[in-house]
Amino acid sequence: MSRVQLALNVDDLDASIAFYAALFAAEPAKVRPGYANFAITEPPLKLVLIQNPGHGGSLNHLGIEVAGTGAVDAEQTRLAGAGLASVEERGTTCCYAVQDKFWVEGAPDGERWEIYTVLADSPVQGPTEAPCCA
Repeated sequence: MSRVQLALNVDDLDASIAFYAALFAAEPAKVRPGYANFAITEPPLKLVLIQNPGHGGSLNHLGIEVAGTGAVDAEQTRLAGAGLASVEERGTTCCYAVQDKFWVEGAPDGERWEIYTVLADSPVQGPTEAPCCA
């Protein structure tokens, strides 16, 4: 299973949850303080909402969720072969999940792309409780 991830900054998390629940006819898969995500089946999409007052409506980052660490490794190897650098993060806690991932560097317009797999749920957002994707 792979799906594209779209992480948006939102001003009002509750209003955004209500809007996207109606838009995609789906309830959030996870809601935590300042954070929510939807696992949309059709179209295959992981929609992440990150409360970031004053920055609502802007892109936080993009990603591709893959089925496991082997797929993370394969994508990192493939992209390195294409000349794209990456920053690896293994066993990291981010967005209320323990993940193996890497960030792709060098996007022409500076957008942030991550390729990741979720290893486990986490009761905390990240090591410092600050938005890990801010």
